[in-house]
Amino acid sequence: MNALDLINVYGHENIQCTHSSTIEITKDKHLTKKGNCILGIYASKACINLNLELKNYIKDEKRIKVIIKGESFLDSFFGYGDKRLSLKHSEDIVFRKSDYICDRTVLINCTKSSSDLSRELIKEIRQPKIEFFIIFEKAEEND
Repeated sequence: MNALDLINVYGHENIQCTHSSTIEITKDKHLTKKGNCILGIYASKACINLNLELKNYIKDEKRIKVIIKGESFLDSFFGYGDKRLSLKHSEDIVFRKSDYICDRTVLINCTKSSSDLSRELIKEIRQPKIEFFIIFEKAEEND
C-alpha cells in the first residue's frame, strides 16, 4: 500500500449521497438532508490539514486512488491532482467528477460521485457515530 494520508470520518443518519458530480467530507458536526453530496462529517482533516507529501503529489497532477474503508465495507475511486488547487479550505474536502476548482476541491476528474458509491456503504454510514476512513494512495499503473 502506498498510503499518502488517512482521514477519520463519521457517518450520520441524514447522509444521502445522491449528488451526481461531487463527494464531500466535512469537519462539521451536523448535517441536513440538503447536503446530498456529503459522505461523512466530523472529519479529522480538511484540505488545509492534509500532509505535505499528499499536497505535493496533488500539485504534481498525479493520479490518486481514494479508498473508503469501514469495518464491513470498502469502496474506491480515482481522481487527479492539479497545480491550481489551493488546498487551503479549513472545513471541507470535495472530490469532483468535473475539472471545476475552488478552495474546497482536492481532486478533479474523479471516476465516481457520491451517487456512484456503493449503496451498502451508504446504508451502513447512516448509522449514527459509525467511524470510517478515507485513505489516499498513489495509484498504481495497473489500477
